[in-house]
Amino acid sequence: MTTIERPARDDFLELAAPYRRELLAHCYRMLGSVHDAEDMLQETLVRAWRAYDRFEGRSSLRTWLHRIATTTCLTALEGRARRPMPAGLHGTGSDPDDPLRDNPEIAWLEPAPDDAVVPDAGADPAAVVAARAAVRLAFVAALQHLPARQRAVLLLREVLQWRAAEVAELLDTSVAAVNSALQRARAQLQQVAPHREDVAGPLTPTQRDLLDRYVAAFEVKDVPAIVALLAADVAWEMPPFEAWYRGRGPVARHLEIRCPGGPGDFRLLPVAANAQPGFALYLRGDDGRFRPFALQVLTFTGEAVTGVATFLDQALFPVFGLPSGLPADHPVASTA
Repeated sequence: MTTIERPARDDFLELAAPYRRELLAHCYRMLGSVHDAEDMLQETLVRAWRAYDRFEGRSSLRTWLHRIATTTCLTALEGRARRPMPAGLHGTGSDPDDPLRDNPEIAWLEPAPDDAVVPDAGADPAAVVAARAAVRLAFVAALQHLPARQRAVLLLREVLQWRAAEVAELLDTSVAAVNSALQRARAQLQQVAPHREDVAGPLTPTQRDLLDRYVAAFEVKDVPAIVALLAADVAWEMPPFEAWYRGRGPVARHLEIRCPGGPGDFRLLPVAANAQPGFALYLRGDDGRFRPFALQVLTFTGEAVTGVATFLDQALFPVFGLPSGLPADHPVASTA
C-alpha cells in the first residue's frame, strides 16, 4: 500500500497561505462581519494546524480548509441573530422628518475591503469575476436572510462548486436534504439577491466621472448636486440607524436636516469595498482637522447609482487601512 507523504506540521502555514483570502471571504459571507470573519479564519487555521498530522490527503488542502472553516462558522452562528441592513428590516422607506433611532441590540452587516476578500488581479479572470459577484454587498445581505445551514449549502454548492454528496458528508445529512435546502435557499434569494446586470465589473468612464462629481458635490455639501447624481429610486441606508430612504426627495431632505456639516466640512477618500466603489467620509472637527465619520459603499446598476450604504462605524476605518484623521488643509475633490 502506498503511503501519502505529507509535509511536516511546521510547513502548514506556508501551504495554507494561498487560501487565506478565499477562506476569509467564505467566513465573511457566512457571518456578514469582517471582524467576525477574521476571528473565524484564525480559529480555522488553529484547528487545521492542530489536526494537520491527521490530514490524510483524501481531498485537496483547499477543500479540507473550507470544511473546517464552514463548521467553525456554523458553530459560531448558533444562537446568533442574522446581520441585516436597514432595508432588510423594513420593506418601505422611512420618513426623513422622523427622528433617527439606532438600535444597539442589532448587529449590522459590515462591508469588507476588496484587498481582504477579492482575489488578486493576476488570478484566473473568470474566477475573479465570480469572486467579485460573491462578495457584493447586496448578495451578502441577501445571504443573511437564510438559516445558517441553508447559507452554508448555497455557498458550498453555488460559490465553491462542491458536489451535493460532498456537502452532505460535511453536514452529516443526505444528498436529498442538501438538494432540498439548496432549492429553498435559491427561492429565498430570488426575492432579495441582485440581478445579474447589477454585478459590476471595472468602472466605466461614465461611472468614474459620476464618482468624481459625487465627491466634489459632497465635499462642498451641495445637496441638489449630490442627489442629481443618484437614480430616481435610489436606496439610502445608514446602519446603525434603522431608518432608510427611497428616492431623491427623501435623501435630499435627510442630507439637509439630519446630516451634519456644511460646505467644506467633508473630505472623501476612495475605498474599494465588496467589489464596489466607495468612500471614507471625514468630518471637520472644532480644531479644523477632519476625523472619521462614515464609510459609504455605492451600488451601480448600469450607469446609475441605485444604492448608497453609509456605515456610521468608525471602527471600520482601520480595517480598510484608512488614516485616523486628515489635516485641516487637506484639499477638496480628493479622488485623483
